[in-house]
Amino acid sequence: MSDVDGIALALYANRFENVVRAMANTLFRSARSGIINTAHDFSCVVVSHDDELIAAANSLPIHVLSGPELICRAMKRHHPELRRGDAFLHNSPYEGNSHAADHVLVAPVIDDAGVHRFTVLAKAHQADCGNATPSTFAPHARDVYEEGALIFPCVRAQTAYEDNEDLIRMCEARLRVPEQWRSDYRALVGAVRTGERRLRELADEVGWGELVRYGAAWRDYSEQRAIAAIRRMPAGRGTAVTVHDPFPGIPDGMPITAHVTVDPDEAVIEVDLRDNADCVPAGLNLTESTSRTAALIGIFNSLDGTVPINGGSMRRMRVHLRENCCVGIPRHPASCSMATTNLATRTANVVGRALAEVADGLGMADAGLILPPSASVISGSDPRRDGAPFINMLILAGSGGAGSARSDGWLTMGDAGTAGMLRRDSVEIDELRFPIVVETQRILPDTEGAGRFRGSPSTLVEFAPLGCDITAQFSSDGHVNEPLGARGGLPGGRADQARIAADGSRHRLPPAGTFTIADGEVLVSVCTGGGGYGDPRERDVRRVAADVAEGWISRERARDVYGVAISEDGAVDEAATAALRAGAAP
Repeated sequence: MSDVDGIALALYANRFENVVRAMANTLFRSARSGIINTAHDFSCVVVSHDDELIAAANSLPIHVLSGPELICRAMKRHHPELRRGDAFLHNSPYEGNSHAADHVLVAPVIDDAGVHRFTVLAKAHQADCGNATPSTFAPHARDVYEEGALIFPCVRAQTAYEDNEDLIRMCEARLRVPEQWRSDYRALVGAVRTGERRLRELADEVGWGELVRYGAAWRDYSEQRAIAAIRRMPAGRGTAVTVHDPFPGIPDGMPITAHVTVDPDEAVIEVDLRDNADCVPAGLNLTESTSRTAALIGIFNSLDGTVPINGGSMRRMRVHLRENCCVGIPRHPASCSMATTNLATRTANVVGRALAEVADGLGMADAGLILPPSASVISGSDPRRDGAPFINMLILAGSGGAGSARSDGWLTMGDAGTAGMLRRDSVEIDELRFPIVVETQRILPDTEGAGRFRGSPSTLVEFAPLGCDITAQFSSDGHVNEPLGARGGLPGGRADQARIAADGSRHRLPPAGTFTIADGEVLVSVCTGGGGYGDPRERDVRRVAADVAEGWISRERARDVYGVAISEDGAVDEAATAALRAGAAP
């Protein structure tokens, strides 16, 4: 890299990021589904001609850390002769995608001489993907056939910039709200063509050779930053275990084990996920991309902010998977309907805790778990619009972040795989679009994972149909096995859910399934809190007092768990606190 100008490198890195931001802005403003244009459940990237990630501004980690590389390889395998104006629709869980609900449009960027220079890729979670049930998640599906989703193994969607209308008609014949999907497809097309155009404009300005050279230099620099960061870490090996709750297909739950090795001499971090169960007869199985990505999320959460996230830095991270493993490489026809959610979150969490076992100062506790009723896929017929059908995934208040070696949990993190990139729905827009009313969204005190750095507390959400019945599908985890703490930190609060009948009676619901919520009833969602990092009695007293003042924890919890005495006026009783932390009676 000695011949690369550092200032120019920074400028080129930002220009690649700007290409991706332009793609994302196009997708956000053009899509019709609420899960895309409200919650931002989409990602856009630029990939090198040799299939390494270059830029992925503001994208969901579970979408982009390893999937684009595998998808680009699938594109070349199925279409060895790439031409300008090509675009391919891809969602195969067996060839690099996250899960079938994430539709990907991938387009090669070809120069005037016919040379493949870059690839642009846009991925968006669909409101409906053709599943047998009205949801993009199928927890009960024993295989891909029961799942029912349309599968596109890098199918040609455009030739010479013209749509394959046969493909579009086929999709519309199987989807519940076809005009909504067509709008989202067009938004994907707009995103990749925006990326292609912006890259061509950059090449017109500086030349293809220079653009490619600086794209490679940026990845090489990122690798050097990763090497430097890993060499500052202590050598060691850590092992951690997590257990997914009992669920369809896993009546006794599912343990997930991760072995993590930090080798600062070689500047490599390795994660071994091979010591886990085979694929299960349920929609929980991870894909190759989500297995690898979940492990990478756990690693990046332990690195400092000087390491750019791209294909260069990921050269220093090795994830070992095996075929036919529930957190490995699935074999057809294993269902991977929920490959971005439940086991992915558990895997990212357990890798973070395994790193924490290597040394204090590494890793993090468990982030909150996923898919409570506040993230239901709702569907039905809207009486306000002459019974028009609707389907969409809600993203209301959810689980929170974990305590780490350096900071408290992030309240709006959501889960490890989305890392705060999903935006919480606007209540007003949800109520405008769908026949529901959101009655409650609030924090539940004393549910944080206590620690030197605490996790975020649980949240409560209540919503109800408006003038009709609705169907709600969710697949909540964390009722039995809550998010765990690390290095002496305590677990976060557990999940729960209920239906409040019209007469006010409360009925607890199973954690996973498809439920009818009648007009006059209320669906209640309690989300998990994040785990804590380190001994709670090592927490800064001022932080404890601030949490009491905010109402996040009670004075009793401050005393009993953190060893901090807070008076009724909010002041810290320093003498009593010293006695509590010394183990004496206050």
